[in-house]
Amino acid sequence: MLEEVERWLTTRSWTVTDRPLHRIMAAKRSSGQRVSVVLPALNEEETVGEIVAVIRHDLMQQVPLVDELVVVDSGSTDRTAAVAAAAGARVVHRDTILPRVPAVPGKGEVLWRSLLVTGGDIVCFIDADLREFSSDFVSGIVGPLLTDPAVDLVKGMYDRPLGGAAGQGGRVTELMARPLLNLHWPQLAGFVQPLGGEYAARRSLLEQLPFPVGYGVELGMLIDALHLVGLDALAQVDLGVRKHRHQDGQALGRMAAAIYRTAQLRLARGHLVRPALTQFERGPDGFEPRTYTVDTEERPPMAEIAEYRSRKVA
Repeated sequence: MLEEVERWLTTRSWTVTDRPLHRIMAAKRSSGQRVSVVLPALNEEETVGEIVAVIRHDLMQQVPLVDELVVVDSGSTDRTAAVAAAAGARVVHRDTILPRVPAVPGKGEVLWRSLLVTGGDIVCFIDADLREFSSDFVSGIVGPLLTDPAVDLVKGMYDRPLGGAAGQGGRVTELMARPLLNLHWPQLAGFVQPLGGEYAARRSLLEQLPFPVGYGVELGMLIDALHLVGLDALAQVDLGVRKHRHQDGQALGRMAAAIYRTAQLRLARGHLVRPALTQFERGPDGFEPRTYTVDTEERPPMAEIAEYRSRKVA
């Protein structure tokens, strides 16, 4: 590990207890910064309501840390939108945001569009499939941004149990993302959960970043932020344990392909020879190929979008 990263681990890696809530609130009052929380959601009716309810109770009603709580529905076919609204979130459908640009499927697409329907100086992203959710996930990653003006982006880190075994989750992280970062961006080798969906950043940074539309968004954002603001502006906070719905092996394969593609573009800004991934499923006549397209599109920095610029002027 680079000496720079070893030093970073001692100065930019914290636990949620390092910043008590009263200290975070004092910093928020002093700075006057507003905090937006965004949950990207696709068919998460079983979990989104509890997450919204906990954030509203703990961080909007008991203490006014969060100024707006928005669920961006990415085309759910279940009751995700209704459940989130009933729990107290403002629900916005992906397709109603920036309608002149046709939406494509993908988590990164939703996160990018969320910048147009939120107003916070600090934007916090939380995945909508978390179970046994604690509001520490929000206050823990927002805290450093409110208390330390030198920090621009904070990732959550945590244990990810799988099937009752501690630390076995995050398979794409260990098999794809971590090797890529260690080999090509060793300054980022200290991030425990580089692909984690819980992170917060200053709007002033997010609006300058391109957003891969799919699963590569977290890796791409981390690499681009490193080049834009430097390692010392990035940090991570230990949030304990993250429990969520796990995907099957083939879905993870598609995720890995998208992440590799995101890394490849950042290594050379070149073009893929074949932006597709073929996987195999056993059928009645043996193994049958299934070919999936790999996300090849990225959204430009939000600061380049006319509607966003006009909103800031207004």
